Amino acid sequence: MKKIVCFFLFFALISCNREVKQSDISKINGYWEIEKVILASGENKDYKISETIDYFELQKGKQANYFSGFRKKVMPQLDGKYLVNDISEKIVITKEKSDFYINYSTDYLTWKEQIIEIQDSVLVLVNNDKVEYHYKKAVPFSLK
Repeated sequence: MKKIVCFFLFFALISCNREVKQSDISKINGYWEIEKVILASGENKDYKISETIDYFELQKGKQANYFSGFRKKVMPQLDGKYLVNDISEKIVITKEKSDFYINYSTDYLTWKEQIIEIQDSVLVLVNNDKVEYHYKKAVPFSLK
């Protein structure tokens, strides 16, 4: 009985993590709001309201596995629009073995995050320090 319970528990854990496919990469396009961060220690940091939203814009390159574009931090306004500045990070999506990574670069720094999960309204990224970023698709709001 104990083996059966362990098998089902193991199967449930594996099925929770969806494999990221190349066809999912285009779902990253758009506005994403940070929902929570899980630190390497396991501590959760929930975000009820975000002052900034990440905007991703990707285009598929001529090579089959190549996506590039940018990410900007934008600020939602009360009229449902976003305040945007000229600062952005160049991004390139790469595949290493069976994993996909977002490679960021600015004039001062480069880093990468592994794409753990991508769905229509869920994005989970993890950086080299094992910090997980959980995003939800941002929905514009308006007081008008």
